[in-house]
Amino acid sequence: MLFEIIRNTPRWVFLLFIVLLITGYRQSRERTASRRSITILPAVFLVLALYGVVSAFGTDPVGLTLWAFGVTLSVALHLKLAIPRGVRFSPERQAFHLPGSWQPLIIMLAIFFAKYTVEVIRARQLPIADTAVFTAAVSLLYGLFSGVFLGRAMVMWRAAQLSQVRT
Repeated sequence: MLFEIIRNTPRWVFLLFIVLLITGYRQSRERTASRRSITILPAVFLVLALYGVVSAFGTDPVGLTLWAFGVTLSVALHLKLAIPRGVRFSPERQAFHLPGSWQPLIIMLAIFFAKYTVEVIRARQLPIADTAVFTAAVSLLYGLFSGVFLGRAMVMWRAAQLSQVRT
C-alpha cells in the first residue's frame, strides 16, 4: 500500500520536498536577511495553508474559523515567548541578523507531511475525510503551522522597530 501511494505521488511533490529541505537547511545557519525576505515565507505559507483548507473543505465557515484561530494562537505564542530569540536589526544596513534554527525546517516538513497525509486520505476516499472532526482538526493544524511563520516574522519586525527607536 505504501509503495502504491508513493508511486502515485506526482513528481513535483518530490521536488517540493527537496526545495523545503534546502530552504530549511539554509535557515539552520546564522545569516542576514532583508525585510522583504522576512515577509515572503510567512506570506507564502499563509496563502498555501488557506488554499489547503479551501481546496480540501471548501469555504466551510467552521474550517475557516478554526484556521484563523490557529494562526492567531500561533502568532500570540510567538509574540509572548519572543521566538525566535537573538534577532538583531541593523538600521544602517536595513537587515536582520538571524541566529540559525532548525525550527523552520521542522515546521516546513511537518506542514509537508500533514498536507501529504491529508491528500492521501482524500485521494483514497477514506471515510474520515468527510467528517466534521477531520475538517476541524486539519483546519486548526494548518492555521497553527502557518501562524508559526507569521509569528516569527512579527517578532523580527518588532526587533526592527525597537532598534530604530533606540537610535
